[in-house]
Amino acid sequence: MKIPKSLCVCWLAFSLTAALGQQPAKSAETPPPPPPPKSALTRFSLDFPGGTPRELVASIQKVTGNPLNAIVPDEFADLRLPGLKMNNVDVPQLFQALEAASRKSEIYTTSSTYGGGGSSGFKSYQTMVTSYGFKTEGVPKDDSIWYFYVQKPALPPGSSVASAAKVCRFYSLTPYLSHGVTVDDITTAIDTGWKMLGQPSPPVINFHKETKLLIAVGEPGSLEIIDAVLKALEGPKPNPDAAPTSPPAKKANQPKAEE
Repeated sequence: MKIPKSLCVCWLAFSLTAALGQQPAKSAETPPPPPPPKSALTRFSLDFPGGTPRELVASIQKVTGNPLNAIVPDEFADLRLPGLKMNNVDVPQLFQALEAASRKSEIYTTSSTYGGGGSSGFKSYQTMVTSYGFKTEGVPKDDSIWYFYVQKPALPPGSSVASAAKVCRFYSLTPYLSHGVTVDDITTAIDTGWKMLGQPSPPVINFHKETKLLIAVGEPGSLEIIDAVLKALEGPKPNPDAAPTSPPAKKANQPKAEE
C-alpha cells in the first residue's frame, strides 16, 4: 500500500515540530554591567611648597595645563597657605583637604573685670573655630568658578583674638613657696581656671625643682591664667602713704614679791 506523498510531508513536518518543542529553550544571556562612568574632572598630581592663594591657583594651572577660574579678594591675597603634596586628585578634592586642614580653634576675650583693694583683674574667654579655602556653587566642573573665603566669627566690641602660636614662659615661684604655698596648690588653681574655661587643649606646665621655675608652653591667651593666679597670691600691696604703726611698749619689770 502506497502512502500519499503529501501525507508523508505532513507527517515529517509534524515530527520535526514535536522534536523541536521538546528541546529546552536557551536561557537569555545576561548582558555585562556597563563600565562605571569616568569622572569628567581633570586629575593631576601637585607638589606645592606653600604660598598665597593666587600662587596655589597658578600651580594648579601649571600642572593641569588648563585655566582655573578663581577669585581671591585683595584682603586675603597675602594669606599664607601650607605646603600641599597630592597625587591623582581633582580640584574639588584638593580644596576640600585644604579647608579641613585649615580648621582650628582660637581663643578670644569677651570681657574684663577688675577687682578693688589691689586685687588683680580677670578676663573671660571663649573659643571659636576658624577656617579658609575655596568654594564654588553647584556641581564642581573643570570650568566652575571658585572663590577664596576666610571664616572668622564676628567678635563682640572690645574683644580680641589671642594668637594661636605657642610660646614658652617661665615663672619664678620662690616668693610664693617662701610664704607656705606649695607647687600643687598653684598648679591646681591654674588647672581649675582652664577647666572652667572649657579649653580643649590647655597649655603644658612643668616645675623645675632646681631653679624653682614654673615652665609653661601654650598659646599666649591661655597663659594669662597663670599670671592671674600668681597676682592673686601676692595679696594686696602695702600703702606707702599709711602712717607706720609703733610697736607696743614693753611692760616694766614687776618687783619680785617678798618672801
